[in-house]
Amino acid sequence: MRVYTVHLRRHGLMPDDDLVLVREGFSWPAFLFTFVWALWHRMWRATLWLFIAVAAVSLTAEAALGQGAAAVALSLALSFAIGFIADDLRRNHLQDQGFAVAGLVAAADEDQALHRYLEAEPYVAADIASALPQGVPS
Repeated sequence: MRVYTVHLRRHGLMPDDDLVLVREGFSWPAFLFTFVWALWHRMWRATLWLFIAVAAVSLTAEAALGQGAAAVALSLALSFAIGFIADDLRRNHLQDQGFAVAGLVAAADEDQALHRYLEAEPYVAADIASALPQGVPS
């Protein structure tokens, strides 16, 4: 089971825009593809700060340690740290965008987590159903 935080923006509830689930735990995409991951989530400021942090650590490690194993280990440690804080960065970004934490859900995957949340909060499911265009199955 994985744990997801549910983030909800109530001003105009559209399922693809105003309801976001963020998985708790280590983020492999952020570890492996730091800048692409941040850009994918449209976290412009976080992308800039991550770029500055990675560049500063890389340049400092190369200047102080050379291009040896210690410099690689330091860069790898930074990547691991980014993987561990990535979901928190995403939650902070969502909060800045007007989202509020609406709850926690434990489920096997994101689809099941969304289903469980909507079962537990029928008023949100009703808002989503009413916001869908006519003719779209809910």
